[in-house]
Amino acid sequence: MTASSLHLFVLVVPLLSALAVNLLGRNSRQWIAPLVLGSLTFSVFASLIVLVRVINQGTLRYTVGNWQPPFGIELVVDPLSALMMVLIAVVALLASFSSLKSVEQELPGREHLFFTLYLILIAGLFGLVLTGDAFNLYVLLEITSITSYGLIAMGRGRAALSSFNYIIMGSIGACFYLLGVGYIYILTGTLNMADIARILPTLNAPVATATAISFSLVGLWIKMAFFPLHTWLPNAYGHAPTGATTMMAPLMTKVTVYLMVRVILSMYTPEQVFTHAWITSSVVWAAALAIICGSAMALAQKDLRRMLTYVIVAEVGYMVGGVFLANANGLTGSILHIVNDALMTLCLFLVVAAIIYRQGSVSLVSLQGIFHRMPVTMAAFTLGAFAMIGVPPTCGFFSKWYLILGGVEAGRWEFVIALVISSLVNAVLFFRIIELAYFGSLADGEHHEHAASERHEAPWWMLKPLVLTAILLIVVGLSTGPLVDNVIRLMIPVGF
Repeated sequence: MTASSLHLFVLVVPLLSALAVNLLGRNSRQWIAPLVLGSLTFSVFASLIVLVRVINQGTLRYTVGNWQPPFGIELVVDPLSALMMVLIAVVALLASFSSLKSVEQELPGREHLFFTLYLILIAGLFGLVLTGDAFNLYVLLEITSITSYGLIAMGRGRAALSSFNYIIMGSIGACFYLLGVGYIYILTGTLNMADIARILPTLNAPVATATAISFSLVGLWIKMAFFPLHTWLPNAYGHAPTGATTMMAPLMTKVTVYLMVRVILSMYTPEQVFTHAWITSSVVWAAALAIICGSAMALAQKDLRRMLTYVIVAEVGYMVGGVFLANANGLTGSILHIVNDALMTLCLFLVVAAIIYRQGSVSLVSLQGIFHRMPVTMAAFTLGAFAMIGVPPTCGFFSKWYLILGGVEAGRWEFVIALVISSLVNAVLFFRIIELAYFGSLADGEHHEHAASERHEAPWWMLKPLVLTAILLIVVGLSTGPLVDNVIRLMIPVGF
């Protein structure tokens, strides 16, 4: 292993660990935790080293099998992809602690199968943020999708049907993206993103170029559950095993938003995508609608997990709208919100996992008085809720601030109003739950005094990563300045 190829090992180690988990874990589940946690811990430290190196020395490029592009596959590590590597590794590691306990409870005897898919999915996500090849991106999208389908189908009840619906929508999204790549290959004769970005502006084919861009973006919007293409997400995440949702909810949509940013910046170029004002205006209006509708649908839910899935739909609207504001503040806010929303969503779904582990339900009725049984868990939930609302100094405030600045700068007041309304709706959503948890009557009819003497938190395997994630919401918020200046601003195109 050399320093120049360290980013490749960030991807390879979880992939090899998936094989080891499948072979060794079927004989003894005692192998599973060390292999999962060991491989992901390595990925965390290695990705941090890569991020520091990229910031100090610039973009890294690696050709797989020494086949030079455009014939071979190129891996590219710039500040943005290095940041995403760190985000994926940290979220996956923290989620895996909770998932180990959840899967032990929900899927006894099938832990090795679950974590084989789990690690392959994480390796696929690493591949998505590293690849510099448009077709390889499609292949990796399908790898992550297929493993997601399998993880969701391992749930109970209607999980198999939800997985099937996800398969249908995911396949449609993949076809759209692949059609876009096909058009681009016909036009440029290459699949290397850097070559496409170099050749595309020299072509006099505006209709074909617009068609290719449209197909690709619609495919990614389906994959990220951009309203009204979101219909697969609530049931998929609502019926999946708790351990799967804890990792997928923070990462899947956010990595796909990153891919949208990547293809706009590194393949199609902003000049090609934002050529016509009516296109950017239409997408921003669609994003505002997504924010309002996602928030409204979240209000109608009576189950905490389903409520959070609709909050994710609204958050996707934040990030898509921010990108199509087509200015530096909007793009900065979107990229920053990828990081922040992943951590906020992780915190809240870790809370869901802890509550389900202890009482088997997260219906709003069952949350009454739960603070007296799980005070640490609910304290972390409160911090996660404040971040989702956008209360400073939590990280959620700062990305929303950049998004609002971008909206004001672009004169997109519909987007700004949608952001403000969504924050107010989030306040209603989360304070309703906080009120139930802190002041509500106990669901089982017990008195508060009796419940306080029987506090029953989740195991430390679930509680410690939850507390650490809650702390990260403040740490990342206070570190917004260095993060923006040293990483995100480096990716903002000149003239934005």
